[in-house]
Amino acid sequence: MKVLVTGATGFLGKHVCAALRARGDEVVPFSRSTGGDILDAAKVRAAATGCEIALHCAGFVSRRPEDAERLYRVHVEGTKTVLEACKTAGVRRVVVASSSGTVAISDDPDHIATESDDAPMGIIARFPYYRAKLFAERAALAMNGDGLEVVCVNPSLLLGPGDDNGSSTEDIRLVLEQRIPAVPPGGASFVDARDAAEGMILAMERGTPGDRYLLTACNITLRELFGRVARMAGIGAPILSMPRAFFPATKAAASFVDRALKRIGGSLPIDPVSLEMAHYYWYASSAHAERELAWVPRDPNETLADTVRDLRERGAVWPTPTTQAVSRDGA
Repeated sequence: MKVLVTGATGFLGKHVCAALRARGDEVVPFSRSTGGDILDAAKVRAAATGCEIALHCAGFVSRRPEDAERLYRVHVEGTKTVLEACKTAGVRRVVVASSSGTVAISDDPDHIATESDDAPMGIIARFPYYRAKLFAERAALAMNGDGLEVVCVNPSLLLGPGDDNGSSTEDIRLVLEQRIPAVPPGGASFVDARDAAEGMILAMERGTPGDRYLLTACNITLRELFGRVARMAGIGAPILSMPRAFFPATKAAASFVDRALKRIGGSLPIDPVSLEMAHYYWYASSAHAERELAWVPRDPNETLADTVRDLRERGAVWPTPTTQAVSRDGA
């Protein structure tokens, strides 16, 4: 098939394009680096002409509150523009890359989200990125029908090789540089970007129009996640724990110190928003995708090992005496 892929040079988009080409599909890459703009309906329509399917992976990742307007414009308005242009161009189906964070975020460590859960608006409203992803997802699914099939795929945190911009693997890089002084009490959910790409393609082939599919390989506390990464890298893991009971004071203190450091040209290794996010639990179930799409993720330890290896090989990790010694020993 001839398939349009927006965000073709991004972390997920690169793996989607590679997987499609490996199948023998003709890929039409669309990204800012190739002169594309998902807010330009004419450009999207021209790229989509002759395509049967579109995989919408384009987006903008930021945890900065000041980027809220841009996040809304790119994700919500951009998604509407892409779907409308694809429909006009005769595209039959669009698979939209959303996020597990539109449903899978809780202050309950025992809660594992599914597609049937309501969006936790009280929490999502605090984070412009996930708020924009939720509104984009809703806008996309509202366009399902009347000549255009729309399916959403909701991967959890993307890890694995190829995150050239550091949009998803930044926390792993900080662990490798041993720059995390204390471990927040929350939990993460992650999936290999290569498996998320496969999930996009399976949704293209088998997904139910109007449905969404959570994709995740591992639900894990941050302490265990950081510990696994440290053991794989041959370095020490963060020892101190950040008590959840002190979260409001911790957040206020972090914000104050961050502002003070910025005045003299410095910054905290972890921004206040990321610190706040790390006090929640992002656990999700991919049972629906496994059952309906026959999607199967790889061993999460393989993903973590490949993430560590890729970050080091690309020089994304600032070397320390410890990491240099490990690298020379070939570990």
